Amino acid sequence: MKLSLPGRRNAMPILTRALGVTEPRPVPTPSEPSDAVSPLGAAIDWALYVNGVRQPGDDFLDACSRARVGNGFIWLGLFEPTISQLNGLGGIFGLHPLALEDANGERQRPKLESHEDGSIFLSLRTIGYVESAVRNEGGEIVETGSATVFVGDWFAVTVRRGRYGALQPVRRHLESRPKQMARGPVAVLHAVLDSVVDDYLRVAEAVEEDVEEIETHVFAVRGVPQVERIYELKRDLIEMKRSIAPLHLPLRMLAEHQRDKDLRQYFLDVHDHLEQVREQVANYDELMSSILQAAVARLSVSENEDMRKISAWVAIAAVPTMIAGIYGMNFRYMPELESPWGYPIVAAVMVGACWLLYRNFRRQRWL
Repeated sequence: MKLSLPGRRNAMPILTRALGVTEPRPVPTPSEPSDAVSPLGAAIDWALYVNGVRQPGDDFLDACSRARVGNGFIWLGLFEPTISQLNGLGGIFGLHPLALEDANGERQRPKLESHEDGSIFLSLRTIGYVESAVRNEGGEIVETGSATVFVGDWFAVTVRRGRYGALQPVRRHLESRPKQMARGPVAVLHAVLDSVVDDYLRVAEAVEEDVEEIETHVFAVRGVPQVERIYELKRDLIEMKRSIAPLHLPLRMLAEHQRDKDLRQYFLDVHDHLEQVREQVANYDELMSSILQAAVARLSVSENEDMRKISAWVAIAAVPTMIAGIYGMNFRYMPELESPWGYPIVAAVMVGACWLLYRNFRRQRWL
């Protein structure tokens, strides 16, 4: 998806007005981090971008100083930083402590906040599909993580947790398009949103194959309903809904409150993709509920069929058992007791009675 965004100095007030929310507490002023803890210890990559072009250099604080006075912007990417490293970011970029606390949580609910200095805090849930070849028995089909984006006038900080949702491809994509990168931190915000939502679509397509496979197996002629697998997939679908649904309102607000038509269109496009995957996951969840009910009903029918078969064979076996029991009582006066044809006649009666019962049960489809 191509991106054409306005300049970063105009973009941030637009984003702030889109949210219409401000934090009443003052935001800390930027300062140098403590020497004891460096946020770069968890850095995957960082760079200073001027006019959309990555600048050489290895002095992070010097690059921050240049960006702070309007010479480009910093993009810092972190992977699973500690709370101490996150607090170091607060000193460098003037981030709110509550936002840093949210960025430290792996189960943070997706949300979007703005602060009175114009900075934006975006929390997302990343989703990855676990292939069946590496999936443990009874393990998760869908695995979640988190991605957090801090966007200011001169910086963009991304924090990722979990195995999925890598942001290095996003950085490479933007670096290959300097005109987009030149739009500033807002371009990073859009690119991260677009990448995460695209991952949602890919996972939904992969999950669809699992749903179809389970549906085919449940309704197969001799298929055995796998209730445990159905429940596991339904549980993962609920987790997907929890990750995707809360992002609807923030994206809609970002899309609808943009004065720039191009910026509005690109956020609307991401929002449309999100709505598409929301509908897919909701449909899968409803379908899995129906499949689960059908599987349980089929198990009940199968158990009833087994009980009927057992009952039929018990009834057949009861006839010779009863006759043999009577003749085993050693009474003096028994039918055909003195006849040389008595034993064959009794045996024939038992076989005939059993055959008649078997034929009747077959007609009734008990056997």
